[in-house]
Amino acid sequence: MTTTHKWKWPAVFLYRGGAGDRLWHAVETSDCIKVSSGVCDFNETMYFDPSVWDMHNSEAGVWKVGAEVYFEGDGSDFDDKGLTVYVKRNSRLTVNASPEPVSKDRTITVTGKVTRANWETRKYASYGGRLVSLQFKPAGTASYTTVKKVYANGSGDLRTTLKASRTGSWRWVYYGNTTTGPSTSSGDNVVVR
Repeated sequence: MTTTHKWKWPAVFLYRGGAGDRLWHAVETSDCIKVSSGVCDFNETMYFDPSVWDMHNSEAGVWKVGAEVYFEGDGSDFDDKGLTVYVKRNSRLTVNASPEPVSKDRTITVTGKVTRANWETRKYASYGGRLVSLQFKPAGTASYTTVKKVYANGSGDLRTTLKASRTGSWRWVYYGNTTTGPSTSSGDNVVVR
C-alpha cells in the first residue's frame, strides 16, 4: 500500500464478501522497518484461538487478504492484492494395530478414528467420509510408506486388515482440505514373530 498522507498505523486482516466481513481477533504489528525514504515494511502476526474467542465453524475456509492504513486526523485507505489464505479447523487421528505380537503372515487389524475441532462446542467431533492413508515403517528404518488408503465411515471410524510380514509401526495420515488441517496419528508398533 502506498500513501503520501501521514498515517497512524497499518492493519492487515482477512475478509470475504465485502471488506466489512472481516476475521481477526488479535494482531501484533511491528514498528516501521525502514526500506527507503518514506517507505516502511511491517511484520504482522494474526492470532486465532477458538478456545479464547468465539468462532463459528463456517469461518473455516477461503479468505482474502486485505490491508488498511489509518491516517492522522481521520480516514483510512483499503487495499487488496488478491491474496488468499485458508483458515482451517484442526483434525486428529488415533490408531490401534492388533494383535500384538502377531505370527508372521497372520492377519492384523488396524483401526482408528478421524475427528475435527468444532469451534462452536470447543470439542472434537467425528469427521466421517474422509480418505485417510495407512502407512507402515519397518523396524530399523526411518520413514513411513503408504500401504493403502481407507475411507472413514460416517462416524469417522477407520478399519482395515492386512497380513503381518515384518515388525514395525503403523499410523494413519489425513492430508486435510480447504476447511480442515492435516493430521498424523502416533505410530503403533506391532512385533511379528
